Amino acid sequence: MEKRYTRIALFVGLVLVTCIECYAQTKITGSVTENTTKKPLIGVSITVKGTVAGTITDNQGQFALTTTAPLPLTLVVSSVGFQTREVAVQSQSALAIELQEQVMLGQEVVVSASRVEESVMKSPVSVEKMDIRTIQSSPAATFYDALLNMKGVDMSTQSLMFRSVNVRGFSANGNTRVVQLVDGMDNQAPGLNFSVGNIAGLSELDVESVELLPGAASALYGPNAINGLLLMTSKNPFQYQGLSAYAKTGIMSASNRSKATTPFYDAGIRYARAFGNRLAFKLSASYISADDWQASDTRDQGFANGFTLGTGNRQNNPGYDGINTYGDASANLSAFQSTVAQLLQLPPAQIALISPDLAQIIGGVNQLSAATKIPATQIINDVLLPNVTVSRTGYSESQLVNYKVSSLKLNGALHYRINDNLEAILQANWGTGTTGYTGQDRFYIKGFSIGQYKAELRGSNFFVRGYTTQERSGDSFSIGILGQGINEAWKPSLDANNLVGSWFPQYAFTYAGGALQTFSTALQQALATNPATAYQTAVNAVNSVSANLHTAARASADQGRFLPGTPQFDQAAATVSGRPLPGTLPNLGAKFLDKTSLYHGEFMYNFSKLIDPKTVELLVGGNYRQYALNSGGTIFALDEKKQEYNITEYGGYAQAAKTIADILKLTGSVRYDKNMNFKAQFSPRLSAVLTLAKIHNIRASFQRGFRIPTAQAQYIDLNTPTSHLIGGLPTFQQKYNFAFNPVYTLESVRAFGAALQGGAAVPVAAQSLQPYQRQEWSPERVETYEVGYKGLLSNKLFIDAYYYYNRFLNFEGAQVVVQGLQPATIDNPVSLQQLVSGTTRTIYSFYVNAPIQVKNHGWAVSADYLLPGHFTIGGNVSFNDLANRGSLPSGFVTFFNTPKYRYNLSFGNRNIRNSGFGFNILYRHQDGFLWESSYANTEATLRQQTTIPAFGSLDAQVSKRIPGIKSILKVGGTNVLGKLYTQAWGNPSVGGMYYVSLTFDELMNR
Repeated sequence: MEKRYTRIALFVGLVLVTCIECYAQTKITGSVTENTTKKPLIGVSITVKGTVAGTITDNQGQFALTTTAPLPLTLVVSSVGFQTREVAVQSQSALAIELQEQVMLGQEVVVSASRVEESVMKSPVSVEKMDIRTIQSSPAATFYDALLNMKGVDMSTQSLMFRSVNVRGFSANGNTRVVQLVDGMDNQAPGLNFSVGNIAGLSELDVESVELLPGAASALYGPNAINGLLLMTSKNPFQYQGLSAYAKTGIMSASNRSKATTPFYDAGIRYARAFGNRLAFKLSASYISADDWQASDTRDQGFANGFTLGTGNRQNNPGYDGINTYGDASANLSAFQSTVAQLLQLPPAQIALISPDLAQIIGGVNQLSAATKIPATQIINDVLLPNVTVSRTGYSESQLVNYKVSSLKLNGALHYRINDNLEAILQANWGTGTTGYTGQDRFYIKGFSIGQYKAELRGSNFFVRGYTTQERSGDSFSIGILGQGINEAWKPSLDANNLVGSWFPQYAFTYAGGALQTFSTALQQALATNPATAYQTAVNAVNSVSANLHTAARASADQGRFLPGTPQFDQAAATVSGRPLPGTLPNLGAKFLDKTSLYHGEFMYNFSKLIDPKTVELLVGGNYRQYALNSGGTIFALDEKKQEYNITEYGGYAQAAKTIADILKLTGSVRYDKNMNFKAQFSPRLSAVLTLAKIHNIRASFQRGFRIPTAQAQYIDLNTPTSHLIGGLPTFQQKYNFAFNPVYTLESVRAFGAALQGGAAVPVAAQSLQPYQRQEWSPERVETYEVGYKGLLSNKLFIDAYYYYNRFLNFEGAQVVVQGLQPATIDNPVSLQQLVSGTTRTIYSFYVNAPIQVKNHGWAVSADYLLPGHFTIGGNVSFNDLANRGSLPSGFVTFFNTPKYRYNLSFGNRNIRNSGFGFNILYRHQDGFLWESSYANTEATLRQQTTIPAFGSLDAQVSKRIPGIKSILKVGGTNVLGKLYTQAWGNPSVGGMYYVSLTFDELMNR
């Protein structure tokens, strides 16, 4: 641990300044007022351009600033809601500065697109920005929820506390394609490799801006920013001082919840203070608690026994697989045909020792066979144990999960200006929360926490920083495994040493007993009237009462079932949820342990002080990162020293830009990255921005991005009830002896099993088997082409539009293979048959590269218009689709998961006729679309039945500014019409949320 911190400390220290020169000091004073009312403006930021020196105006709008920068110099004057001004200072005389209200968009400054400040109008790539005013006027319950109002942004709601941001297709609940940075720190959970919403992010009071880069951003930001980059910047305590606080409360309402309407509570506080122009600090905290949205979809996604999503349920389908039902493991009655056939050969007395009921069934079959000359195996296969899937009686999510969710965030920072050109920062962000998450299963993320701790040194043209991210999984657990574990606790599904004490055999033999009785009676009656059709008549008689037979079989097998709310159920739930993954049957464990950490160091240097930017703008940067995996051996593999692995990667980049004739800016950048497990990656970017008449900006760009496989994709080694999940690295295929005990694709094993059931001989059926041939596993890459336009027409109409085209190479997908206990060969039929039996085979799942290219494209347009009286009306529409959908192989799963069209419409006014009243109304709509995920049943996915319905949602808010106490009172709601919607398969249904909030901003500002 000490060595790791030492390396980062040395990295940070590379650019430390060893001496500070003394300069003559210049004192600048002045005042800042609003240009129409002439009223003084409080808290306006005054900075010396090209330095970190600065101050803010006091309660009278006055400021005084001392700097070592010589005259003449330029001051940058900025304040929320006003146009930023640059003021030339020639002497030390007092300045009288006026600011004009910023009404239209297009006047913002962004840094994410090129890592340097530039006008959003002239950004070389698409950029969306949300500032403090946007947050204040948004009807969304939180600033993070307001991201959904940006054009082209999709979100999947897994909980009130966890929304995942998705951009330009390939959406996911835990999106590893979008990188989320908070003050330059990668906000991902290191063991998951995606950000858990804003649980460990910023308090709303401390947010200065949020910038979104849709599309690849690897050229400047490194691995994984393949679909987008989200950059959140907090408030500097020098510029935003005083005490701020908010309190928000209201109700959440959804008809599918156990209690439809419940309250929620949200509060936060921030305090910042500067001591002169050198030292400043800030502290903030926020807390929210609520009863969560509930996932309660009871539709049958298994498609077993001929049922569909719309027709199957627990009452009519023995093999029911509810979307949000857990513990409903399944088996086929025909799987017990061989067991009963073997019992036919045993003496009745020996069978009676196993089970008197079973002995009675075997005896009845033998008697019928002897009397009718019908083979006993035929009676067993056709009547007693037919090809019917049955599943255990599961539990709903509300029976397994306490829907109480919460989030606590604590943030603090200490800033020290060593001189006018150098600022040191120590920062800590810590968050903990309880929320839901949908991955391969539904998870209850309970007591989860992330801490991020940073040391940074920065100047006007460089920074160097080091930080660590510490993840703790708390008491989080898998809901699906919890349901299965509870069922296994009261009765095992299948115990070969105790068949009659196991659930599936009890079900099968009870069904067989009832079927035998019905068949025997019907057969005797039919033989007396029509012997030629007697057998089929008796079979039909059994089929006609099969529903009753299944009901009786379930009632028998469910004897002793733990009912929700009973002490036995609660004890079993506590035991299973507290036992680490995966456990062993029947003692399953649902708790996942993860204390993975991330260590990161990086720097950036802009040569603007050495090379005139008019000649060329040049910057360089680099980074080093290490993941220290730590799951207590429950999730990740161990090396030869019985330690979990560390993953290291490093990279560097350079960017050059040239402006020609003040109308054309050309930018080129290239980045090199190396991960210890993969070949080096090069990520270039080329862009051009043409400015015409100072208001029309046309841009074009090409860039390449890439995504390093996640830590779990590389090193997972987890044996689950359905399959063994292993990393895609070669070491795992060596560990599990793929070379000497061949594995076969799951699809070919299914075909082999179907051929055997159809009566084919083993050698003939074996022709269906396809051995898996390993290919090199490489990071996924994308090549992006984009053109766009930004324009501000008549200072009233702001238009932003783009079109993009993506070509994915080495597209990442999952491979599922089957391995028998012994090497499966043609000359050993028994070894081949092991592949189709659950007790004599292992199913492995790991990531591979798909041998095809995947292409997608899309466009988006936004327009905002300023009406008289400062009313604004706006909207945006986006289109995303697979460009080569028709040429993809049948059955190929892309996980595109994106509506083809979505749009937002808004109308509002921040301050109606200077009355302090404001409002905003926003309507959102998106098309229905197909959601593909590992959570959905494979059969439902292959049938393309996992669709998310189209929906629309209306949000609104009314606000009143109260200047006397520097406050804003806001009343609003999201999805105010209350129509339920869901954004991903298996996710909760989102209802209406209605709130009232009071925010005090920068009280006690000195």
